[in-house]
Amino acid sequence: MSDKPDLVIRGGVVVDGSGGPMVEADVAVSDGRITTVGQVRESGVEEIDARDRLVMPGFVDVHTHYDAQVTWANQITPSSCNGVTTVLMGNCGVGFAPVRPDHHDMLISLMEGVEDIPEVVMKAGLPWTWASFPDYLDMLAARQFDVDVAAQVPHAALRVFVMGERGANREEATAEDRAEMARLAADGIKAGAFGFSTSRLLHHRTALGDQVPSYGAAEAELAEIAGAVGEVGRGWLQVVGDYGDAIDQEFGMLTRLAKQSGRPLTLTLLQKSSDPDQWRDLLDRIAAANAEGIQIFGQIRGRPTSTLLGFELSENPFLGCASWRELAPLDIDARVDILRNPEFRARLIAEPGGTPGQVKRLRDWDWIFPFGDPPQYEPDPNSSVGAEARRRGVEPGRLAYDLMMENDGRGILFHPMTNYASGHLAPVHEMLAHPNTLIGLGDGGAHVGIMCDATDMVHTITYWTRDRTRGPKHQIEEMVRRLTSANAEAIGLHDRGRIAPGKRADINVVDYDALQLQTPEVRYDLPERGKRILQRSVGFDATIVAGVPVWRHGEATGALPGRLLRSGG
Repeated sequence: MSDKPDLVIRGGVVVDGSGGPMVEADVAVSDGRITTVGQVRESGVEEIDARDRLVMPGFVDVHTHYDAQVTWANQITPSSCNGVTTVLMGNCGVGFAPVRPDHHDMLISLMEGVEDIPEVVMKAGLPWTWASFPDYLDMLAARQFDVDVAAQVPHAALRVFVMGERGANREEATAEDRAEMARLAADGIKAGAFGFSTSRLLHHRTALGDQVPSYGAAEAELAEIAGAVGEVGRGWLQVVGDYGDAIDQEFGMLTRLAKQSGRPLTLTLLQKSSDPDQWRDLLDRIAAANAEGIQIFGQIRGRPTSTLLGFELSENPFLGCASWRELAPLDIDARVDILRNPEFRARLIAEPGGTPGQVKRLRDWDWIFPFGDPPQYEPDPNSSVGAEARRRGVEPGRLAYDLMMENDGRGILFHPMTNYASGHLAPVHEMLAHPNTLIGLGDGGAHVGIMCDATDMVHTITYWTRDRTRGPKHQIEEMVRRLTSANAEAIGLHDRGRIAPGKRADINVVDYDALQLQTPEVRYDLPERGKRILQRSVGFDATIVAGVPVWRHGEATGALPGRLLRSGG
């Protein structure tokens, strides 16, 4: 038997995920684990030359929606091609288990409405070979991936499974309903789920426009479920919700859930344009709870929540125009042929923008920007479509049309929706520095036609440690810790997120100076040739999962060492 390490990453600068200073070292790997960090004299069966490169742990993404994609795909892109080696799905209370055969369409409608995954894609792709949540995990355990996959028990699916139409219609749960939901949630955690998730967000709706089953669920229901999770002794509670004038009531309830269950709770934390200071109030409350020993994390994003607008994408500023209906069924090449016609251009630009809601969402010209190449996520407000149109003395719709016609009709506009109320990312800088926040909310696998925020982890490394000019930056050692060990430990994964002996060999070898997000592109690679936005990056020499390179220089190796993770295992 050979004593050679399976892999040696030689001569790199190690950013080990602890937040400590980087050091030059070799890294040896055998049997999927790191064996040595230091000088490695033996040659490896495989070697990677990491001179002038950073060697850091693989990223751990705690907020994805790959619940459908993992049932048909092995490559979990766009996460895996952007340095992510572990994903947690089942967020926001939506997912596909447990499920009864006559509820398949209901759960598809939920996922389509809340997470913008096309119905036709899910109907064609989901095999529905499970009923219970443990069945769903068993199905995933038989599959192979280029990342490790972890899941949560989703409240909406649980409620519909137990209560049927009553649950879907948001009727109050009976004592029997609550007890059964609690039992099934605990069974899911025992089977390997990493938590329980729920949505209390008003704008989370089904494809038919109905509020999600979990919206407004009574505290008694959530408390009984949280208590059952607490009795198992592992897993967290993930919540997305509204607060507004009810912040005392809502946050008080969440604090009680975390305290009574003894489990960590994570809630979405973003700066809303409608209430630009609420995030600070929430963060103060989170800090106060932690000071009392109640573990609550604010889950943040390192850039704005945004939608991308373009003629090939799901939304553009002319979506509500009567003439757009002629183009909607066409492929992009046929659309562009018509869009190049000067008469059609004049007609489309002159038409009203649709309903007031569509106009507000898609024609907020002073907050819509050319996206740029490379993409710019903190644009100067003076560079908006509205500001530039005023300088040129033209209608903003005319300018937007021409910008989207660039690159053969594939030009993209950027519309920040949160974290950008003042036209800069100073609030995000503060959130990133807070000890009670986690970097997440990338939504990988969701919103496939309007955004690709799963690449926020690359953006966090490049922008917040290297490229930002509109304000202060952060230290790379700390941002790597936030994306790796901090996230891993928060969900109970203590075997990864560090470059240290004994840890799982999930590793990125990065050309830091060259690391850069590319402009998103549209791919038609979902089931039934479904459309999605895919954004990739340059600068990853290698992404390694369990000691096996899965991506090299932007190309998949074909290796699939990733597996389902089970909590407690």
